[in-house]
Amino acid sequence: MTSILTGDIINSRESAPNEWLTALKDTLSTYGKQPVAWEIYRGDSFQLEVAPGQALEAATLIKATIKTFKAIDVRIAIGLGEKTYTSDKITESNGSAFINSGECFESMKNSTLALKSEHEDFDTTLNLMLELAQLTMNSWSPTSSKIIKASLNNPELNQKQIAKLLGKSQSNISEGLKRGGFDEISKMLTYYKTQVKTL
Repeated sequence: MTSILTGDIINSRESAPNEWLTALKDTLSTYGKQPVAWEIYRGDSFQLEVAPGQALEAATLIKATIKTFKAIDVRIAIGLGEKTYTSDKITESNGSAFINSGECFESMKNSTLALKSEHEDFDTTLNLMLELAQLTMNSWSPTSSKIIKASLNNPELNQKQIAKLLGKSQSNISEGLKRGGFDEISKMLTYYKTQVKTL
């Protein structure tokens, strides 16, 4: 089993692409090499393959990366399933993970984060959690997003160390994480990781 993230930038023309595009590429690069593991196409769309256990954390990190810029957001569909054809380019590979990701993406109306697998009960539970999480995530400020991004990228660091890394006070870090619902989102990521292993 693998997972495919299909995404696009919302309001991409509202922000200079040379800014967010570099940040997006840097984040995608942490999961593998272009174009085998990830690719950006049509200017503001992307596809990424990660291990199933990493999928939701990767989506959250991409969200935090994009939300560090004002006026833009990102829509991401996670597809879980098989990869039955491997190409040199991720966008030309195929299998149920790709189909699920594409179908999930096409069915997203007002949502910015959703998933689809071969397991309906799993999908129903996780998508309900994701809808609730979006009430907070969609409102992340650039400041909170930077703090959340740094925390996801450096799970071994405590708040004091994150503060030093970002040149902020520890109270700023604590406030940013609290405002961004980081503890609750971390619990959701842990729940996802334990449940996806049972599929």
